[in-house]
Amino acid sequence: MPAILIEVRKDYNEEEWIKLINAVHSAMVTAFQIPTEDRTIRLLVHPPYRFAVSPTKTKPELYTLISVDAFSGRSIDAKRNLFREIVKNLSELGIPKDHILIVIRDSNKESWGVQGGQSGYDVDLGFKVEV
Repeated sequence: MPAILIEVRKDYNEEEWIKLINAVHSAMVTAFQIPTEDRTIRLLVHPPYRFAVSPTKTKPELYTLISVDAFSGRSIDAKRNLFREIVKNLSELGIPKDHILIVIRDSNKESWGVQGGQSGYDVDLGFKVEV
């Protein structure tokens, strides 16, 4: 049930957006073992002047920031696997590995309102969070 935000400095076409979403979602399914139908992914395009990046980047227009808001409980190994999978998948789309930043924000289940406004703590999510 992670909520994911992909932020970029370049506007892609619809086919490229779908590939970006699928690349990140596939990594989440592999690393965090979420159900394949569990998908909350947003895309945000910033004009380059509103999303500053290091001038050392060779293709600054491809810089990609991925924020993952997720229930706490994932192991460091699961997080490392997620980082590797996202970078692998995005690099296959031509995004340089050193142009990808991934941030995981862990929060307790009781901090999430899910399934009609219930606390995530009180709901059977249908998958294991502690991986």
